[in-house]
Amino acid sequence: MSRYKIAVQVVPRRGLLDPQGKAVADALHSLGFSNVASVYVGRHMVLEVEAADEGTAREQTNRMCAQLLANPVTEDFEIASVLSA
Repeated sequence: MSRYKIAVQVVPRRGLLDPQGKAVADALHSLGFSNVASVYVGRHMVLEVEAADEGTAREQTNRMCAQLLANPVTEDFEIASVLSA
């Protein structure tokens, strides 16, 4: 078994209201950053997973996200990176 560090990004689904993202975008506009079109505020997680190989670690993390770490109705997730720990 090997250990893998897996970075996961969870963000609100596009098209759904993101009040926190809207507040950040409005604050950036008030600071003069008028070129910011939109902001989505989400979560960044790093998991350490023991698995036989990288593919298995990625598949397990996909299942974790689908079952617990991301709300399938309102959020999307992306496995950003898989590194040997």
